[in-house]
Amino acid sequence: MSKLIVTAFITLDGVMQAPGGPNEDVDKGFAHGGWQVPYVDEDFMGLMTGIFERTADHLLLGRKTYDIFAAHWPRVTDPNDPIAVKLNSMPKYVASRTRDRLEWHNSHLLKGEAAQSVAQLKEQLDGVIMTQGSSDLIHTLQQHDLVDEYRLLVNPVVLGTGKRLFGEGAAPVAWTLTECRTTSAGVQYCGYERAGTPEYGSFMLEEQG
Repeated sequence: MSKLIVTAFITLDGVMQAPGGPNEDVDKGFAHGGWQVPYVDEDFMGLMTGIFERTADHLLLGRKTYDIFAAHWPRVTDPNDPIAVKLNSMPKYVASRTRDRLEWHNSHLLKGEAAQSVAQLKEQLDGVIMTQGSSDLIHTLQQHDLVDEYRLLVNPVVLGTGKRLFGEGAAPVAWTLTECRTTSAGVQYCGYERAGTPEYGSFMLEEQG
């Protein structure tokens, strides 16, 4: 049985769309593409290296994010680049209704409905499955209560528009903060684990007799 972790670059208002460049939105374009790039520094890259080395055994991607990754990372052949080495070698699973073959080394196509396929994958694999990007896929995972942990990199910027990490229909779940640190550029990295169902209360004062 594996654990499914969502790793996401997000803004203060929860946008996760096209953090690395305008061309990442291949359908309609996105005016704010590349919003995360100004916050990438040596401290941030050290953090990302640790995330991949410590918390990823398998990579789960939607088709759009897979195409972005597959166009870039196989060309990064520097053996001293730990993220490239990890991504190019680790098993990759892709949820897609339109692809029939995958060319990136060690990539596997998931057949059928994404939620059912991922649930089966969690049963079959050991270790950690990490999902990055892939907002449509993440929303499907949320709606079917398949996410075990979040690793969020919150950037100090508000865009006011764009695809958000949590969409309508996400399953109500309570989360526990497990770790948190801030990079020199102000990116806050926070880890959250499942903590059961939400509890509710009220701040209303009792009526005085």
